[in-house]
Amino acid sequence: MTQTYRILVVDDEPDLEPLILQRMRRQIRSNEYEFVFAQNGVEALEKLNADPTIDMVLSDINMPKMDGLTLLQQLPGVDPNLRAVIISAYGDMDNIRTAMNRGAFDFVTKPIDFDDLKITISRTLEHLAEWREALSSRDQLVALQNELSIASQLQQSILPKNPPVTETYEVSANMEPARNVGGDFYDFFKLDEQVGLVVADVSDKGIPASMFMMSSRTALKGAAIGVRDPEKVLEEVNNQLHQDNPTFMFVTLIYALFNPSSGSLTYSIAGHDPPMLVSADGTVTELPLTKGVALGIAPDIVYTQETVTLKPGDTVVLFTDGVTEAMNANNEQFGLTRLADVFKGRATDSALSANDAVFECVRDFAGDAPQSDDITCLTLRRP
Repeated sequence: MTQTYRILVVDDEPDLEPLILQRMRRQIRSNEYEFVFAQNGVEALEKLNADPTIDMVLSDINMPKMDGLTLLQQLPGVDPNLRAVIISAYGDMDNIRTAMNRGAFDFVTKPIDFDDLKITISRTLEHLAEWREALSSRDQLVALQNELSIASQLQQSILPKNPPVTETYEVSANMEPARNVGGDFYDFFKLDEQVGLVVADVSDKGIPASMFMMSSRTALKGAAIGVRDPEKVLEEVNNQLHQDNPTFMFVTLIYALFNPSSGSLTYSIAGHDPPMLVSADGTVTELPLTKGVALGIAPDIVYTQETVTLKPGDTVVLFTDGVTEAMNANNEQFGLTRLADVFKGRATDSALSANDAVFECVRDFAGDAPQSDDITCLTLRRP
């Protein structure tokens, strides 16, 4: 039997309860989710204290008696393993940032897009399941490899599934974790009529890197909602990560914003290898670097951005150094030249085939040599 997750919805709008019950009726009938409702933070705390089986809280911010931000502060005292998702007004970055700093796992914006809400709930509960499994195993951790295995599970649980394939653009992405887990991640998300794309690599390894990875992902997604220019997004995320970074970790990444209508791709790089552009005729070029170092190292760093226009048939390849620094038995690196040779002289049929080709060539090159780093690649193609 599958577990039924209990979700507490906290909102003072009377129309939300019947709307959720109607839009989530399939999940309710299949015993996937069971919903409990409260109209403010005070009532929510009463229900949480009376019902320890609640797994997740979905809360509005603005409510009478006790608002959502105050409720977030109280949740660890009730159950430190509860997961919370905040409902916020579109572009309300101050409250979103405060919510993330107070422990919210994710957020959705008003008016609620129920397709996005379903994805957010699913991802949150998937992460909760992985976290509970990690907690149940922690007393049995007698070796570093067990810890790294848990970090890998946490790492995989937040990666988005079902990349979009439409008439105007295609996305494909994959991450193969190494035995020694690092902190690679990728993400893609819609922003009005545009698409945000991220490939990133967190410093260090193990569970600390996995935790910093999740913080980085959430901060970037939150900033991208309120700010459109990639360079400004990176400046905001950099300051946020540096503000609360006692372990002095950092993350390199590329953040790109693609407009399917015009084909324009605007990107900003934080200490990461630049993307490769594969033209429809098989010409491969490395896109220009932009100014800016890895995120989290120092405050008030200035980042810049570049814009290119993708023509029909063009593909952009974003990757981490796990691709270019993959080693074979002779201690040779795969390198940028071999990566370019994957595509040189031939057009790509799809984003998926381009992504698969990268992983196949890296595997063939490495052979039986052990994988020392996560291998991550995201491809964007304009059909």
